[in-house]
Amino acid sequence: MEKSGRFSEYLFVKMGPGDRGPKTTEDRSAPIDHSGVKKWLLDNTMLVVTLAGVITGIAIGFGLRPYHLGPDALMIISYPGELFMRLLKLMILPLIIASLIAGSASLNAKMSGKIAVRTLLYFILTSMFNAFLGILLSVMIHPGKPELKDDFGMAFENKRDHSILDSLLDIGRNIFPDNIVQAAFQQAHTVYAEPKTLFAKNATENGTEPVLVRDISYRSGTNTLGLVFFCLVFGSLLGTLGPKGKVVIDFFQAIFEVIMKMVTGVMWFTPVGVSSVIAGKILGVSNVGQVMSQLAWFIATVAVGVFLYQLIVMQLIYFIFLRRNPYKFYWGLSQAMLTASATASTAAALPVTFRAMEGPLNIDSRITRFVLPIGCNINMDGTALFLAVASVFVCQMNNLHLGFAQLATIFLTSTAASVSSASVPSAAMVLLLVVLAAVDAPTHDVSLLFAVDWLVDRIRTTNNMLGDCYAAAVVEKLSKNELMACDAASMDQSLPNGLPTSNTELEIGIVTPGNKSIASDDVIIDMHLHNTNRL
Repeated sequence: MEKSGRFSEYLFVKMGPGDRGPKTTEDRSAPIDHSGVKKWLLDNTMLVVTLAGVITGIAIGFGLRPYHLGPDALMIISYPGELFMRLLKLMILPLIIASLIAGSASLNAKMSGKIAVRTLLYFILTSMFNAFLGILLSVMIHPGKPELKDDFGMAFENKRDHSILDSLLDIGRNIFPDNIVQAAFQQAHTVYAEPKTLFAKNATENGTEPVLVRDISYRSGTNTLGLVFFCLVFGSLLGTLGPKGKVVIDFFQAIFEVIMKMVTGVMWFTPVGVSSVIAGKILGVSNVGQVMSQLAWFIATVAVGVFLYQLIVMQLIYFIFLRRNPYKFYWGLSQAMLTASATASTAAALPVTFRAMEGPLNIDSRITRFVLPIGCNINMDGTALFLAVASVFVCQMNNLHLGFAQLATIFLTSTAASVSSASVPSAAMVLLLVVLAAVDAPTHDVSLLFAVDWLVDRIRTTNNMLGDCYAAAVVEKLSKNELMACDAASMDQSLPNGLPTSNTELEIGIVTPGNKSIASDDVIIDMHLHNTNRL
């Protein structure tokens, strides 16, 4: 101990008077710096203000309900939220096109195919699991009560003729659009209508049901499936052109960066827009208490399934494949989750999801720009769970016996219908009719679910958004070798003759095969000159 004390004194003497540390005990007992809390608030400012917007919207909605506001007041309250949704939807189309083309062009065609197969496999398996989880929870909890009646006076059109086959065929028609310009604002779908004839009599005059035939029609809405397919093929072939296609790739990358900067500006409007959307939805429901009391078990079943999948199943998948802390990744997506829940649309939250995935979470941009746009149109984990729960709920309400065959039919149709779901609010309600028709269940009780769809839709949308993000993380891990090979190939192409020419080689004078160094040539020339002088 004495030797160590002497040694420390010797060091202080050598360091001099200016390096002996704090001179007073006051400096050593300095107050604790709260920069950690301030830093967290600065890093998560958008998350805090978005959460404040959600809480404010709920408070305004329930606070103004006793005043029974008229339609004009409801429209004014919902107007900022409508503008916010329009701004987000405005950027969806250019964002999907630019990200897919730039992302697929940065990969070769073979690698794009492998990543696409892995992505689709992940989406299909997770949708099947969610459908199975929904059926299992519905059978265990039994949310459907036989005494529950339709007291909301809402009529719903019976589309029993529409089948799951029509939905699957419509997917193919939308993947291969016949007009790429029309795909930007319309999508194909099958409808049943009376055949058009010149001299037709009204079938109802004879007391017979009219004969309906299939008709391929177009409805308003972006055909994102067709645009995704076109952009993937276009970008993959663009990447094979080499230097000729670099200008076009840079063009789409610049578009993507500009859109993301626009998103950053729009995000500061999030608190006002989110609070307006939520307050308008709460004020628009006629009787919240009656709805919650009658459909509480249905809402609880969907919520339990969603949070069970998010907090346990997703985290297990992430940990098994990546061997990292999954909840840190989950927390990094808080801002995107709040936006998806508030807007009830995965596509509307896509710009925010890009910022989170490529920013703090540091996922490869080539993977995110490839997987996320595909996922927001194909991956509907929450929708598969909702369709399974809602189908069993309606059957239980009507005392219909569900055997193994009926449950298997609900499982398969819920999975297939979720793939054909559009990433817009309440799209699953139309697909529910398809699933019910597959088991011959009555569809008039579907109008009950419209009363709570504004709430359930926000719960299940987070499943869809998180499924895309976790798929991107897993696919990046599985494609690590291909990404490294792609990086190595791009580096080799940027070097002359595909070989490195470092300064070390030039200084030492190493002669590489097929590429002699300058230093070695100088030596040879000097030797020849020396020999000439001697002669």
